Amino acid sequence: MQLSLFPKDIYLTRIDNEKLTARFYRMRIAQDLFGRTVLWREWGRIGSFGRLKFSSYDCEGTAVSDLAVIAQSKHKSGYLMYTE
Repeated sequence: MQLSLFPKDIYLTRIDNEKLTARFYRMRIAQDLFGRTVLWREWGRIGSFGRLKFSSYDCEGTAVSDLAVIAQSKHKSGYLMYTE
């Protein structure tokens, strides 16, 4: 899996018709009101709101690195990636 140079918004899906599963995992990097970088993650069944988790970083580079590591892990688990 090849990521763009510095992705800030990634959408992954895993659909398995045999197991009747349709899952998504979305990650986005943004700035909060205090100027800190936030890695926003949402996951769940396709068509649902899913669960949310936010991680705050002092450095945007660290957030991008974590995003890439998580995306690689999800890809190894069978997720397909779409960047926006």
